[in-house]
Amino acid sequence: MQFKSEVIVHGVKESQGSIDGRAFSSTTFHCEVDLAENSAGRSIGRATRPFKLGDAKEFDKWAHLGQSLPLKAIATFEMAAAAQDGTKMVLVDIRPLEQAKPTAPKAA
Repeated sequence: MQFKSEVIVHGVKESQGSIDGRAFSSTTFHCEVDLAENSAGRSIGRATRPFKLGDAKEFDKWAHLGQSLPLKAIATFEMAAAAQDGTKMVLVDIRPLEQAKPTAPKAA
């Protein structure tokens, strides 16, 4: 099941290389989420959670937005079954809602 949600992206990280002869390539989006209360106690505020999407080339689509972070985006998630009656959300698409902020002119 897929659904769309507005998210706040705080960071985007490219990862690529190889370990023990195995190549890897991914982009990780760090999106803001609510802190959940649990049996150990109460919580307030927000944190970020990493979501991987595609390969390292995905980073190039966001590189020009670096000075604009954090920014709002529309994310498409796939909800899937996880262990012990849990669910997991997998990021399948993300698009910025905001344009890059103009850079301030350099002082002379």
